[in-house]
Amino acid sequence: MLDRTGFPPGLMRSLEVFLAVAATGQMRAGAKLLNLSQPAASQHIAALEEAFGTRLLDRGTRPARLTHAGARLLLKAQKILDAVSEMETELRHVGQKSLSLLRVGLQASIATTLTPPLIALAQDAFGVKDMTLYAGQSGNHEQLLRTKQADLAITSNPFLDMDGLERHHVLSEQYLLVLPKDYSGPEDSLETIQSRLPLVRFGDTTHAGRQIAQHLRRLRFEPSKVIQADRSSMVTSCVAAGQGFSLLTPTLLIDGLVENMSLRIRDLPVPGLSRTLTVVSRKGELHDLPQEFAKMSQQTLLAQIVAQMGEIGAASVSCD
Repeated sequence: MLDRTGFPPGLMRSLEVFLAVAATGQMRAGAKLLNLSQPAASQHIAALEEAFGTRLLDRGTRPARLTHAGARLLLKAQKILDAVSEMETELRHVGQKSLSLLRVGLQASIATTLTPPLIALAQDAFGVKDMTLYAGQSGNHEQLLRTKQADLAITSNPFLDMDGLERHHVLSEQYLLVLPKDYSGPEDSLETIQSRLPLVRFGDTTHAGRQIAQHLRRLRFEPSKVIQADRSSMVTSCVAAGQGFSLLTPTLLIDGLVENMSLRIRDLPVPGLSRTLTVVSRKGELHDLPQEFAKMSQQTLLAQIVAQMGEIGAASVSCD
């Protein structure tokens, strides 16, 4: 059903679906990005095609190709969504000092530590009334920011390929060697350790997993046995159970240490592997809230790292 302007009532959502399908080349993949069913995504595309009176996708090809009209819409659709988002942000804050809604993506490994202080900061200092928090991987945060389902993310991936973002440094941290508490073998060589234990690391579908795999390839280190997982809690629990060793940063370790997992932590025999946590948000939308979130996150994480790991944790973290 069209309104009197000729456009479907859910025009903004339909444009989001169109962009997702255009990016993936598949109706099913585009729908999955937006947590929609394939039939629902097809209905959105059909509504746009009815509104514009022309085909936007050539469904007879794999992957689906944009028609000439679809290519023209692609050039405009993101600009339309960005303009509407900016207008919504401006109008939401006109005449008021507080934010009515804040949506935050958090790296899963630090979500438990940061959630209470960030909620308190948002409510007390910025008057935020409602908050939605998403814990997940950096890839999840990227999609949430791209589709305007999140206002801000605290993540290990700064999304340098995305325009229109502001970034605030939280901290940089070195990876450490993590062994079972009762491990009694040599600790000065990854090759020696892996002859006794499998390597437990993040999977290749995660940003941390790809980073670790690339670093190990540069070192020409090829472990004979690898266990992959996509959550730090899964990695640390495997190591604590004596099922392998791992490479983890302090913020990837603190939840496991809070739970008193039996772990032995040492400096990595081959330094040079690190990651950075960053607060990422769209430019100009949240005033000084992202910067204050970065400061609060840094203070909270440092305090927890020192409390749980002592000197080795403090020495592996930099706030510059």
